[in-house]
Amino acid sequence: MKVFKKIVELQNELFYCRKENKTVGLVPTMGALHEGHASLVKRSVEENDVTVVSVFLNPTQFNDKGDLERYPRTLEADCQLLEDCGADYVFAPSVEEIYPEPDNRHYEFPPQSTVMEGAKRPGHFNGVCQVVSRLFYIVRPVRAYFGEKDWQQIAVIKRLVDFIGMKDVLEIVECPIVRDADGLAKSSRNMLLAADERSIAPRIFEVLSESVEYSMTHSVVGTHDKVVADINAVDGLEVEYFEIVDGNMLLEVNTWEAYVVGCITVYCGKTPIRLIDHIKYRG
Repeated sequence: MKVFKKIVELQNELFYCRKENKTVGLVPTMGALHEGHASLVKRSVEENDVTVVSVFLNPTQFNDKGDLERYPRTLEADCQLLEDCGADYVFAPSVEEIYPEPDNRHYEFPPQSTVMEGAKRPGHFNGVCQVVSRLFYIVRPVRAYFGEKDWQQIAVIKRLVDFIGMKDVLEIVECPIVRDADGLAKSSRNMLLAADERSIAPRIFEVLSESVEYSMTHSVVGTHDKVVADINAVDGLEVEYFEIVDGNMLLEVNTWEAYVVGCITVYCGKTPIRLIDHIKYRG
């Protein structure tokens, strides 16, 4: 496995790969890698001749500087995990390498980019689109792999791919959420949880799972209110938002339609640490 910090060096390497008609897969990450990321990398290794994993903590998608400063940075451990997974290349650039000058491009893809995370974290998805589009242009993959934990992000990225004219040359591959044995979705933020906080965090997915059966005999509003009440009843957990939405447009629904998903963000602990998850109700 080779590690590159410069765009031109990575592109030179990939030039020779393409000359040999090798397919290139990309797994974009912000580092602090875990089993969820590993599952994406392993899938890319299976489906492509060459796998590139980017490890870049993108500052433009953080609207909270404290959140950016707290985000774990574990490049050495990340590289070991990636080598074990069979990745060919790691791209770990500096901020200056990705943004040699301020990125003034503005992306907005309503309603997918303006609801939920888009409403709660102004500028977040614009920053995501800035860095992901840069990575797509740099690497030129035929497939890019994203985890379904960041479910809304995938919807936004699909709109981005269409917007930048890559829809016919780039496949966005959605990969299932990887969870710990107790149900907590794998996340780089989990390592920031204290032991007592980690012990209550699985309650989020427990409540979501229980609510699927509840939804069979109750309304959307009733199901929504029960999820919020049950999670807020746990000392140390506080729901920021819970929305039950159409699985395609991401707009709130009032009835149980063909494709319905519940999306939640919960603050856990004293810091607090912001955790996201989702559950499929219909479809």
